[in-house]
Amino acid sequence: MKIAVCISHVPDTATRIKIGSDRKSIDPNGVTYILNPYDEFAIEEALKTKEKSGADTVVYAISVGGETNKETIRKALAMGVDEGVLLKDDQPRDSFGIARALSEEIKSLGCEIVFFGKQSVDFDNSITGQLTAELLNYNCIPVVVDLKLEGNKVIAEREIEGGREVVETEIPVVITAQKGLNEPRYASLKGIMAAKKKNIAEKPAVAYSALTETIDMSLPPSKQPGRILGTDSSAVPELVKLLREEAKVI
Repeated sequence: MKIAVCISHVPDTATRIKIGSDRKSIDPNGVTYILNPYDEFAIEEALKTKEKSGADTVVYAISVGGETNKETIRKALAMGVDEGVLLKDDQPRDSFGIARALSEEIKSLGCEIVFFGKQSVDFDNSITGQLTAELLNYNCIPVVVDLKLEGNKVIAEREIEGGREVVETEIPVVITAQKGLNEPRYASLKGIMAAKKKNIAEKPAVAYSALTETIDMSLPPSKQPGRILGTDSSAVPELVKLLREEAKVI
């Protein structure tokens, strides 16, 4: 069996973001990049699936982007992924462009199970996994918090608004992982050393026509200072009035 786990190279959520001079991208100077946190759950589930499936199963970590994406692929390799693939493109891509590149590579490798994090923490579109499944004509179960494989049958519990539902389908399948699906393992010293010897194949990402365009980027407005209306129940009427007329939340 061949398993693909698709990973993103994203700015650390603790990094202070600045808008670039073109006002269409972030300024990369001083930005620390990391493996997308949700993708760690995807990697762990791919590795657990391999451990249950047998030694002949191969797990590929695939990422679309520039040379720096190798740092993120190396982390996946250190966690236990077998091979890395970098689909090189130094220009930003929309979700469809990323899905197009990923689907072509997954098809070429012949992977039957594909894992994603449920979303990346940079643009938060939460759609790349579903787009990839559509382009591959694979079954898709997003936002998964529990997963069982029984031969070709896939049984997953996924989050929905206000609750959870259990979904059953078959391989080939795309799974997008939610926090709580598992507890991602740490890369051991042995894994880190082994990752240095593992192969990262570099290929040009397939060409595509963008479906969306970034027109302008801006930082959110600064938060207004807080106000203390009182220290006892006499402040409640004024608080309710402000929530209704100023904040417009009730």
